[in-house]
Amino acid sequence: MVWGLFHEIGRKIIHITILVVLAAYFVIQDSLVGAGYTAVLAKQVALLFLVALLILFLILEYFRLELGWKMPFFSQFIRPKEQNRMYGVIYFLSATIISLAVFDYKIALAALLMTTFGDMVAALVGKRYGTSLIYRNKTWAGFLAELFTNLVVGLIVLSELNGAIYIIVGMALVATIVETLVDELDDNLIIPIFSGFAGQVILFSL
Repeated sequence: MVWGLFHEIGRKIIHITILVVLAAYFVIQDSLVGAGYTAVLAKQVALLFLVALLILFLILEYFRLELGWKMPFFSQFIRPKEQNRMYGVIYFLSATIISLAVFDYKIALAALLMTTFGDMVAALVGKRYGTSLIYRNKTWAGFLAELFTNLVVGLIVLSELNGAIYIIVGMALVATIVETLVDELDDNLIIPIFSGFAGQVILFSL
C-alpha cells in the first residue's frame, strides 16, 4: 500500500502538533483578559491570531499548488488525493476558527479534539486490525475505536456541563458517523462543525 502505516502515523503527528495552535489561542485570550482587556476583545484578538496563521498556510499552499513548490519533509505525508488540492491543515484551522467563534468553548474544544484523536485512532486501528468493512474503506474496528475515543474525549472535556451525558454521546456519535461516511470531503472541516453544532443544539435544548 502506497500510503502505509508509517505515513499515516506521521500525518497524525502533524495534526496533533497543530493543537499547539489551539493552546496558543487560549494563552493569548487568557493573557489579554488578565491584562485588563474585555473578554470580547481578547477573544477577537486570539481569533485574529488564528486567522493570521491560516493566511500563512494559505500562502504556503499557493506556492505548493500554484507554483509547484514541494515542502521539505512535509510533502511525504501528503496523501495522493491531496496532491492537487489543499492540505488538511487548512481545513482544520478553518474549522478551529469557526468552532471557537460560534460554539461554547468547551464544545468547540471537544469537537476539535474528537476530530484529531478520534480520526487518528480510527485510522491506526482500522489499518492494523480492521478486517470487516462497514462502509467503503472504513472498518468496524476503526469505527468502534473512534467512537470509544470520542466518548473519552467528551467525558474529559464536557463532564461539567449541564446534561453532559447527552452532549457527550450526541457529539461522539455525530463525529464518528460523519468520519465514517465522508471520503472526498475533508473530515478536518466536516467533523468539528457537525459535532460542534450537534453539541451546541443539545446544550441549548436542555
